[in-house]
Amino acid sequence: MLKRIVTIGVVAVALVASIFVYSTLRAPAAPSETIEAIPLPSEEAASSSPSAAPAATSDTQSSAAESAAATDAQAESAQTTFEIVPAESEVRFELDEDLRGQRKTVVGTTDQVAGQIALDLSNLDNTQVGVIQVNARTLTTDNQMRNRTLQNRILDTSSYEYITFTPTSVAGLPDSAAVGDTITFSIIGDLTIRDVTQEVAFTVEATLISASELSGTATATVLRDDFNLVIPSVPQVANVEEEVELIIDFVAEAL
Repeated sequence: MLKRIVTIGVVAVALVASIFVYSTLRAPAAPSETIEAIPLPSEEAASSSPSAAPAATSDTQSSAAESAAATDAQAESAQTTFEIVPAESEVRFELDEDLRGQRKTVVGTTDQVAGQIALDLSNLDNTQVGVIQVNARTLTTDNQMRNRTLQNRILDTSSYEYITFTPTSVAGLPDSAAVGDTITFSIIGDLTIRDVTQEVAFTVEATLISASELSGTATATVLRDDFNLVIPSVPQVANVEEEVELIIDFVAEAL
């Protein structure tokens, strides 16, 4: 009887070990497509309410309509949409851990980031920031085993290919800006990693390099536990930091 129990135990341990090895060592899922920005929604021109003044002539109404159309066109042309250039941008995460008894900063990077931002330099209150996407299947560190663990177990990228940040508000912008100015502001929104969404605030420092180029850095700190990001227990790794720094270095070009 004891021999049978021991045999069952050995088989169970071997099965668990096999599942762990397979889930860790199997080749991660490849990106399904080249990343592209989700276009910002176009703003429809506000429709004017019908005039209640019966004395208005058709000429007056026509003139008013033409003036309103010109104003709308001018406002639209004042806003420039910039799109992140993946080849010139980088997303990375950083956190510390003890590896073989030595404290180490783990850095994961990818250039597969996409998004849009629309600016009216004369009135930055009209700023629009689109959904920022990162292809999690392309995140890599300096260690192949860690990469497989990150892809297959921590982020489960075969099921959740993209990390997304959906802005809900922008705070701290000045009234206006000009070419050459560097501004600092915050973007608050919903960050989704795997199947968990939490509100996160990114601090952004951006410089308008020219009328057609915008560059900058966005940073935020999140907690692994908030997103259920569990680090598998392995003998050589200990004391993995709970806080994770997220950094987006971006270059965006006018469309």
